[in-house]
Amino acid sequence: MKIVEVLAAPGLTGFYFDDQKAIKLGAEQDGFSYTGEPKTPGFTAVRQRGESISVLLVLEDGQVAYGDCAAVQYSGAGGRDPLFLAEEFIPLIMEEIAPHLEGRELDSFRQLAEEVEALRRPNGEVYHTAIRYGVSQAILDAVAKARHVSMTEIIAKEYDLPIQAEPVPVFAQTGDDRYLNADKAILKRADVLPHGLINNVESKLGRRGEKLMDYVRWLKNRVLELGDPAYRPVLHIDVYGTIGLALGEDTERMAEYLGQLGEAAQPLKLRIEGPMDAGSKEGQIRALKELRLALEARQIPVEIVADEWCNTYEDIVEFVDAGAGHMVQIKTPDLGGIQNSIAAVLYAKKRGVKAYLGGSCNETDCGGRACVHVALATRPDQMLAKPGMGVDEGFMIVRNEMNRTLALLHHLLAGRD
Repeated sequence: MKIVEVLAAPGLTGFYFDDQKAIKLGAEQDGFSYTGEPKTPGFTAVRQRGESISVLLVLEDGQVAYGDCAAVQYSGAGGRDPLFLAEEFIPLIMEEIAPHLEGRELDSFRQLAEEVEALRRPNGEVYHTAIRYGVSQAILDAVAKARHVSMTEIIAKEYDLPIQAEPVPVFAQTGDDRYLNADKAILKRADVLPHGLINNVESKLGRRGEKLMDYVRWLKNRVLELGDPAYRPVLHIDVYGTIGLALGEDTERMAEYLGQLGEAAQPLKLRIEGPMDAGSKEGQIRALKELRLALEARQIPVEIVADEWCNTYEDIVEFVDAGAGHMVQIKTPDLGGIQNSIAAVLYAKKRGVKAYLGGSCNETDCGGRACVHVALATRPDQMLAKPGMGVDEGFMIVRNEMNRTLALLHHLLAGRD
C-alpha cells in the first residue's frame, strides 16, 4: 500500500498558547484573557488561540490517514520550540515534507517515522517538533489502515511488545477550575487527578504552603464523599516550582513539607510534579535527585515527577539515568515524532522509573487518540486525558478510544485461543 497524496488543513487545538514569560513577569488575567504585552518571540498576545495542522495521507485504496501537528501551551518556554502557527507552517509541510512521503510504501511505521525525524530543512535546521509529531501520527495511522489492524497492534509488532488487553490509568487535569473540575474527575472515576495548576505562590500555594495543604485535604475528603469504597485515585498535583520558591529551594524543608502533604492525602497516594525549577537541565536533575533521596531517607511515600527541562527523548534518558524523580513526564509534542514517545516510555520502564505519557491541554482529539494506542502498546504508569482543561471532553476522547480498542484486542486475543 502506497501514499498517493499528502494534504494539510488548518485546525484549532483544545486550549490556548500562553506566553509563560509574560505571565511570570506579572501579566494579569482579564476574564479568560490576559492584559499586557507578550514577551516571548512569535506571540502577538499573552494568550492566543491554539492552532494545529491536520496532515492527511491519501492511500492507494482511497482510505485517508490522519495526524495532527500541535505544540504545547507554553511554547517557546523552557527550551521548547517556538510558537506553532498554521499559516506559517502549512506551506513548509506541503513543499518540504510531502515530496518525501508521496509514493512511499507503508512497510513500516517505525522506519518511515524515523526517516522523517532525520530530515533537515534546506538550511540544515531540524523541523519543528509539532510537524514531526503530527506527521508521525499520520504515518502510524496509515500503516494501521494499510494492514487493517489497530495502531496498538502496529506498535506492539514493530517494537516486539506483548499485547495486553487491559486499560492504562488515565489522568484528568482540572486547569484553574480546580474544585469544580475535580468533582467532575471524581464523578467520572478518573484514575489520577487533578493536576491543579498550582503556578503561583501567593494565590495558590501559600507562603508556607498552607493553601495547597488545604486543597489536598479538600481533595481527599471530596474523593471519600463522592467516590465509593473501592475508588482510590492517585492525587497528582503540578506545582510549577512554587514549593521551591516558597521554601528557599531548601531540600530538607521541601522534604518535610511533602511529608506533611502526604499525610494530609492519606489514604490516597500523592505525586507532586515539578516541586522546584532550578533554571537549567543540569540544576533540575541535581535538585530532583537530592529531593528524591531526602524523601526516601525519611521514608516519605510521596512521589516526585520530572517535567520542566525534561523535553526531549535525550533529556528523559538523562533524568532517568540520574534517578531525578520517581516518575518522568513524557510530554509527547515536545519529543517530535511519536516514535520518540514510544522509546521514552520503554526506556523509563526498563530503568525502573515510572513513565507518565503526558502531553498538553493544547493538543487535539486526533493526537489524544493516537497516544492511547502508544499507551496500550507500551504500558506507561498513566496517560493524560487530552486535549483541553475541562475534564469532560479530553477524558471522553481518551477513555472511549481506549475502551473501543480494548474491545477489539479482547476479540483478537480470544480468536487466538
